[in-house]
Amino acid sequence: MTMAVSAPPVISATSSGASISGGLFRAETSYSTPGEPSRLTHNMINSFMANNHSGSAGVGGIGGASGGSGNTNTNECRMVDMHGVKVASFLMDGQELICLPQVFDLFLKHLVGGLHTVYTKLKRLDISPVVCTVEQVRILRGLGAIQPGVNRCKLITRKDFETLFTDCTNAR
Repeated sequence: MTMAVSAPPVISATSSGASISGGLFRAETSYSTPGEPSRLTHNMINSFMANNHSGSAGVGGIGGASGGSGNTNTNECRMVDMHGVKVASFLMDGQELICLPQVFDLFLKHLVGGLHTVYTKLKRLDISPVVCTVEQVRILRGLGAIQPGVNRCKLITRKDFETLFTDCTNAR
């Protein structure tokens, strides 16, 4: 008695992807070449926000003010230029706040012993970071501004970052 066994379908890397939405392999790359200052493009950010955060009913979805209260939406993330590199920022109470772990990783980690040293410096400089909301942490993780396992994050103003950066560079 012989049994007929069908082989699984073969999907080649050059497949047009007609039967699979978006194809299995994409020709475009999600990461920049080493010569580019930033890995994220506006299209990538908008795509991420549209795909992952469009169902935020009642929370004031990404990109608008929350339901008639007149408050600005604190979950609207923009990429801003800091020393020639794009970093994630949120607008809260009229102030632009940038992601502290991201700027630490980009600008400070080679100047100080670690993030604990940065928090010690913040205390000494009388700088009080703002704690991210859960939704802001999700956005930052999705954009690659913070590591996938990170559950907490703090934000500081651009002016406070410049004060911190100056302190770190003068401490050497």
